[in-house]
Amino acid sequence: MTQQQPPSSIDLSGSWQLTSVDGEIRTTIALPGDVHTALHRAGLIPDPYFGRNEEKVQWVAQREWAVERSFTLQEVEGDWYLDVDYLDTVASVYVNGFLALEADNSFRRYRPDVSSMLKSGDNSIRILFASNPAIGAERQKKQPFYVPYSTGNSPIPDGNMLRKPQCHFGWDWNIAIAPLGLYGMVALKKLETARIEHVVTRQVHNNDGSVDLTVTASLYSKHAGVAQIYFEFDGERVRLDVGVKGETEVNYLFHIDEPRLWWPSGSGEQALYTLSVEVSDEVVTRQIGLRTIELITTPDASGARFAFKVNGREIFCRGANWIPADALYSLSSPEKTEDLLQSAKAANMNMIRVWGGGFYEQDHFYDLCDRLGLLVWQDFMFACNLYPSTEDFLDNVAIEVDYQVRRLSSHPSIALWCGDNELVGALTWFEESRKDRDRYLVSYDRLNRTIEQAVKRALPGALWWPSSPASGYLDFGDAWHADGSGDMHYWSVWHENKSFDNYRTVRPRFCSEFGFQSYTSLPVIRTYAEEKDMNIASPVMELHQKNAGGNERIAGTMFRYFRFPKDFPNFVYLSQIQQGLAIKTAVEYWRSLKPHCMGTIYWQLNDTWPVASWSSLDYGGRWKAMHYLVKRFFQPVAVAVIPSEDGKTIRFSLVNDTLSDVNVDLSISLLTMKGERKHLKDVQAMCSPDAAVTAATIDVSEITEGTLLAWHFTASNGMGGEGHHVNGTYKALELEPSGLTVTHEYVEKSGAIDINFTARGLALFVMIESETDGKYSDNAFDLAAGESRRITFTPAHPLERGKLPEFRFYDLHSCQSAD
Repeated sequence: MTQQQPPSSIDLSGSWQLTSVDGEIRTTIALPGDVHTALHRAGLIPDPYFGRNEEKVQWVAQREWAVERSFTLQEVEGDWYLDVDYLDTVASVYVNGFLALEADNSFRRYRPDVSSMLKSGDNSIRILFASNPAIGAERQKKQPFYVPYSTGNSPIPDGNMLRKPQCHFGWDWNIAIAPLGLYGMVALKKLETARIEHVVTRQVHNNDGSVDLTVTASLYSKHAGVAQIYFEFDGERVRLDVGVKGETEVNYLFHIDEPRLWWPSGSGEQALYTLSVEVSDEVVTRQIGLRTIELITTPDASGARFAFKVNGREIFCRGANWIPADALYSLSSPEKTEDLLQSAKAANMNMIRVWGGGFYEQDHFYDLCDRLGLLVWQDFMFACNLYPSTEDFLDNVAIEVDYQVRRLSSHPSIALWCGDNELVGALTWFEESRKDRDRYLVSYDRLNRTIEQAVKRALPGALWWPSSPASGYLDFGDAWHADGSGDMHYWSVWHENKSFDNYRTVRPRFCSEFGFQSYTSLPVIRTYAEEKDMNIASPVMELHQKNAGGNERIAGTMFRYFRFPKDFPNFVYLSQIQQGLAIKTAVEYWRSLKPHCMGTIYWQLNDTWPVASWSSLDYGGRWKAMHYLVKRFFQPVAVAVIPSEDGKTIRFSLVNDTLSDVNVDLSISLLTMKGERKHLKDVQAMCSPDAAVTAATIDVSEITEGTLLAWHFTASNGMGGEGHHVNGTYKALELEPSGLTVTHEYVEKSGAIDINFTARGLALFVMIESETDGKYSDNAFDLAAGESRRITFTPAHPLERGKLPEFRFYDLHSCQSAD
């Protein structure tokens, strides 16, 4: 008979009892999970995302909540501890009525010893969640001086007092409901001889091409003893016996003679090795990519460079800013996150910036970035507010930073550690800090220094950047408008209502934020609005627009460039077209400045809920029109039209981000309003690796009245593309009906649908839409008279046999015409 050993780890995730502390509400909650979703699933609150329900659920964050469950423990001998992370946020944890943990930082991992609290048989664990807004208010009152927060972003006050995602208190794209819960691990574990606290790696790339990989395992033991620790890498496994007591670091060096290097997407393969560290019955596994990375900030005639160099090669960074995948944790999933990141890669991105007002993402996020070749610009979680600099707050931050840096440092995708988002600018946003800048600047510097020192202790040699935007180290200047050095946030087109052409008045070294809003797609709008609400001025639509003046700016921009759309669906469509044109204008010009500019990271990739925003992906992952344009203008080999400053000439910029010379055949033509093509010239051009050149130049006088400029190109590496340029505004064009005819057929083998388009006239920005979720092989494309295009629609889920989706089609003429 085999005797069954008692478990050394009990997973406590699953079903818990959820109660309001006042006793009025009782239901169940699935942990990991959040309180709002549990209440909604129990029918106790309405869907916070629908209609104006955001206003109806504000009371949830004002109450205290408790979650509780029991578990059985056969054997209590030995040392036991709780293992908890992503605990949001001010919470007390009790085991059998004994206080085991008081937590107040959702970005830390907690491992309290609970050995003395356990008993044989049934045990209970209870987590009491305080009201985060109430605790924030209490802590604000205790500050030695008032610490302001951005009221424009956060209608729920004092979120800057808490180490919690700042966007939980609202943002100019997020719902403001201050969610709470437990979003990560919750387990009871037995401490054998020792446990693994951290695994950190350091690479040395030698002159002969070999790599030395030093693995440092930090062990914790409660009592003196000898631990057996195993290191395994690429088939090599070694055992060490080490004496342990308290904190012990164990190092082992692996030598790799012929390493396969990890590269960002588009620059080479994403070679990955598996590293494991094992002690007792615990194994920590890491994905290791061997690569070097540098941040080049050398001075030059314009100021100073800002460029990433991977494996000795400078990389032009093409990407977007990442915000949490959902406003409510329970509605997110690894699968949804993967879909969003796959869409980033599919649109030719090689970098994601994890913005500082959300989360340090969970491990699966960074594993995906490793596999997809997406470099990660990692902000620390401070954004757009001022923060305390009291000793207790800074001590809490130092522990947070140490934990997160050690947790994430081995990922090859991590490119940069950045201190915060826009905290230097925030010094100028508040009356208190404008009147007493020195006090608040010193306070900021204490926080920033705490973060920097904790990073460098945890990971010597880490790439550190103090803030985003920043013109340089210890430079507290205006990096929103100064473009000579560092990274830039350029918001004049959106927030200052400048024209799209204004993007060409700045020459950033690296633009890490810029954006333009659109409405979320009509199928998504229908998930939160009724037919009566389909008006940009309706209360529901206004509640789903969080940026003050945002709806007016979208409409005002249409008046500037387009004839006004004929109805609400076309208004939504045209908002997405103009959003794509805005970002296209910026990216194409800044890429043409290469190597002066070495990165464009637009705001933002995704949405946290269904809302009008700057995202290129809808909530749920659908591609807006802009994302299809992103795929084109981020293509490693691309051709773009750049008007001269005096408006007299137009140059065709050829950009090559690849490792090889590229030859391009470029055909330039004019398109009439009837869709006829009139050939202008053919050009052959060559661009060396990692460069941008002018392929051709034409005089604006060659663009005859009533025509627009068009081109298409093919490159020697197989890439190609097309585009058009209007010398003036679209509203000045006397567009004629496009005469689109559309047929579609079901492809039995793949389950996809082929949609065939033919135009009799000029069809600009042809857009396909359906209530059925899925992706199109292309969208927002142009057709001239007599041209055809086949688009493949791949549904997100298999279709019922014989039931094809209903498609809607848009183009610029039909959008603006009552015909």
